[in-house]
Amino acid sequence: MNKLWFITRRLLQGVATLLLIAMLNFMLIRMAPGDPAMVMAGEAGAGDELFLQQLRQRFDLDRPLPAQLASYLGHLLHGDLGDSYRQQQPVLDLIMERLPATLLLTGTALALSLLLGVSLGVWASARVGTWKDSAISALATLFYATPLYWLALLAVLVFSVWLPWLPPYGQQTVGAGYTGLDHVLDVARHLVLPTTVLAMFYMAIYARMTRASMLEVASQDFVRVARAKGLSPGRIQRAHVLRNALLPVVTMAGMQAGAMVGGAVLIETVFAWPGIGRLLYDALGQRDYSLLLGTFLFTAALAVAFNVVTDLVYTLVDPRIELS
Repeated sequence: MNKLWFITRRLLQGVATLLLIAMLNFMLIRMAPGDPAMVMAGEAGAGDELFLQQLRQRFDLDRPLPAQLASYLGHLLHGDLGDSYRQQQPVLDLIMERLPATLLLTGTALALSLLLGVSLGVWASARVGTWKDSAISALATLFYATPLYWLALLAVLVFSVWLPWLPPYGQQTVGAGYTGLDHVLDVARHLVLPTTVLAMFYMAIYARMTRASMLEVASQDFVRVARAKGLSPGRIQRAHVLRNALLPVVTMAGMQAGAMVGGAVLIETVFAWPGIGRLLYDALGQRDYSLLLGTFLFTAALAVAFNVVTDLVYTLVDPRIELS
């Protein structure tokens, strides 16, 4: 019952947060320069005032800003994110069409960054003060300080141009018609470069955080007591030090899981990955207000959901934490 109330309360807080985000995004986007009616008219090859007026009436752009906001929030309450100006399709359908590609990219990158980051952090903490520890710290700092777009372009140049081992862009080979296992392997080959580049940045964060947390926990009294009882060093590292040291890593991973979905714009643009980030980039260039608002709100909802899941994972990592 206590856990159910906790989940309900967090969901209600998430709904209130999303409502505020929706209002803020609506106001900020409407304040941005550019007229979507002018963009659509230019693409249609017609720029007379009558046609512009018809476009503004069709998409509620001729109404006062408070009326537009009220209409937008009313549609949100019914699960309607509106229609895309450019693509003439429901925004929710466009997002759901791109969502699997984004979840595949970010989910794989998050899992890889956690695996590598935690492993390197544990390995470095066990060899603190040695050249191996210094090398891991220097490598983590290098990947953290390197801009993602530069690392992505460098990866394409090296592994797709100089050494044609991996495809440079897309999710699958166009026109190949692969099915079954061949299709899975083709997608996996296209996934290697964007996933690795995206994971390297977060791997650096998790490696340094795990190392620092392991060293901090290892100096606490309950670890000394475990050593005094004669427990093996491996058991102490796994059952006592690592489990407590993972708490800040779990917190950071939960916060960044939602941010990775909306923050993969650079990676998806460089590698032409057909995800939500690329959809957001295209909508921005086209002044597609409905699509921009929809992607912003959807990624915010994912971030809220990941934060709730993170709070629940907390209780699995450390049972001492009470939901109350």
